[in-house]
Amino acid sequence: MSHTIHEKQKLLARVRRLRGQVEAIERALEGEAGCEKVMHLIAAARGAMAGLMAEVVEDHVRSHLVDEARHPGALDKEAAEQLLDLVRAYLK
Repeated sequence: MSHTIHEKQKLLARVRRLRGQVEAIERALEGEAGCEKVMHLIAAARGAMAGLMAEVVEDHVRSHLVDEARHPGALDKEAAEQLLDLVRAYLK
């Protein structure tokens, strides 16, 4: 089973929150909010998108690359953790 199916409800909840953030940007623009407010809303939505991507990538690495039951000896766990740390830092 794919990790996106297993974590479907959690991921959908994040997407729905992200949709709300994008709608808030739209409302702010329609309401002619100041640029500072709009930039804060955009930054929050970008962070949420990056967080969603990081979660999916992390679950992918853990499920498909280092799951010893499915893939014995696939990758060194320490190397996988280093990769995940790098991805998390990049997506912030």
